[in-house]
Amino acid sequence: MAAYIIVEVETTDEALMAEYRKHTPGAVAKFGGKFIVRGGTCRTLEGGWAPSRIVVLEFPTFAQAEQFYDSEHYKPILAMRLKAGKSKAILVDGYNG
Repeated sequence: MAAYIIVEVETTDEALMAEYRKHTPGAVAKFGGKFIVRGGTCRTLEGGWAPSRIVVLEFPTFAQAEQFYDSEHYKPILAMRLKAGKSKAILVDGYNG
């Protein structure tokens, strides 16, 4: 079952978002993952978190998502998220069995 990294990126800087989108897919693909949502809105997540702008990354397994999240490949992406201001990311296990 798939796992997801759901990222909130709160910024009005379109150039920064373009740079984020340019760098993220290649790094994610190295871990077998892919972009499934860019931008958009999400009503509510656990704890009442309702991000205004989200990116969703899908991985075949939770282990692959975790490996990407903890990798050196994620650090430049994290730096861009932090530069964008308020930002948060959660790792979601899609297993439902």
